[in-house]
Amino acid sequence: MTNKVKIGVIGTGHMGQYHVNVAKTLSDAELIGIYDSDSERASQMAEKHKTSAFSTVDDLIKHTDSVIIAVPTFLHHEIGKKALLAGKHVLVEKPIAETLEQAKELVDLASKNNLVLQVGHVERFNGAVLELGKIVTEPLLIESRRLAPFNPRIKDVGVVLDMMIHDIDIVLNLVKSPVKYLSAVGTKVVSGHEDIASVILHFENGAIANISASRNTQSKIRTLNITQKDVYITLDFSDQEIELHRQATSDILLRTGEIKYRQESIVEKIFVHKDNPLKQEHEHFVKCILKETEPLVDGRSDIQTLEIAYRILKEIHKN
Repeated sequence: MTNKVKIGVIGTGHMGQYHVNVAKTLSDAELIGIYDSDSERASQMAEKHKTSAFSTVDDLIKHTDSVIIAVPTFLHHEIGKKALLAGKHVLVEKPIAETLEQAKELVDLASKNNLVLQVGHVERFNGAVLELGKIVTEPLLIESRRLAPFNPRIKDVGVVLDMMIHDIDIVLNLVKSPVKYLSAVGTKVVSGHEDIASVILHFENGAIANISASRNTQSKIRTLNITQKDVYITLDFSDQEIELHRQATSDILLRTGEIKYRQESIVEKIFVHKDNPLKQEHEHFVKCILKETEPLVDGRSDIQTLEIAYRILKEIHKN
């Protein structure tokens, strides 16, 4: 490699265009070019971002050190495997692959060839989530809500693999204990897949997580609430803010035969460094390639996240 990591973006649809826009701004990397199955779109994007449009995936891979894969899920394994076998580092959008077997093959390939394989769980790089990892020690109850209006661009997966997988990933990495039991329900509303889902995870260490996701809600809500023994933590993904609620005093007051309960709390607002999470994700990917840092989450963790997601889907289909 030269001083700068050579990056190519494969797929320039909804997420791909954001990846192209961020990749061209990286100080330690150079955007070599893009590929899209729609050659006209690829040419327009290349002209807009002053880069090259390659006619084949193989040609783009050949001219890069690493690729960002932002194509439909069913192509993740095929293109990811092709890039890894060519000795290229890979950042692939979530979910990592269509099946657990495909995911394991990609992780094993990357490990065997000493390559970086990073999955695009962009919420990991939300400033509030990064701070949360320093605060949460022994969660007892986690309540997660990720609700949004329907976006017709997502056709190949339901709300679990499209949206809820972010929260599954975050919860698993906060609790750090195997899932002992899970229950899940879901329903179709506007697509051929589940559009609303509700899940309860019960962990071996006793922690409980309640995760709700909807892509049929007329307002965007992305919140995470965590109960610990001595503190209640609230996180809003949209404004990247964290609050800690601690109980200060509690009294029972007796007035004219009435019992009133008064509780006072101390609320701490945590300073969060706010940046573009996608840019943070790209910068982390490049630093891992340059061996300037270790991956935030390893491939085995990504497999665990996908495994739980498929257990949830199985339970939804059963119900």
